[in-house]
Amino acid sequence: MTLFQATLFTGLFLIAFGAHFLWHGVRSAPSVQAFPRSRTAAYILLGSAAAWFLYKVTQLGPADFGQYKNLLFLVFLVTAVGSFIFVPDFLAVRGLAALILLTAGALLDAAYMEPPTARLFLVSFVYLGIVIALILGANPYKLRDFFEWLYRQDLRPRIFGGLFAAYGLLLLGLALTY
Repeated sequence: MTLFQATLFTGLFLIAFGAHFLWHGVRSAPSVQAFPRSRTAAYILLGSAAAWFLYKVTQLGPADFGQYKNLLFLVFLVTAVGSFIFVPDFLAVRGLAALILLTAGALLDAAYMEPPTARLFLVSFVYLGIVIALILGANPYKLRDFFEWLYRQDLRPRIFGGLFAAYGLLLLGLALTY
């Protein structure tokens, strides 16, 4: 993936994500607040993250414990399946955090060795996403608490969405200047 593609796709995603909150505002509260404990979202997000991560395990080279990749694959597969059985609470949030971290790796790879001014806005957002993903992965209930705070006032979801959409527009504009 090139820096242009990474910036373009991130910008488009942020515009779509922000547009949801801009358009629906407080009306999106029931579906958004149900997300952290959603079994369907857990299967989709954690399943996708586990599949992506397990694929990365199969690609390990000798310098990255590649001689143990079959054992590592098995251990992580059992862990992923076991999480649905033994730790079902907030799995959607944990899956989202894992997907954010895996996506961040791909985006940072695209920005590697590019001129600093070209990648500044993308990597700044990616690093912020990494910090948020680490916090949510360790404390998934904080997303529930954030949603409760977000929907206490009618204007907050629209401001939240507007910030994401505006940053997405900025990234989209920057991508078109590469």
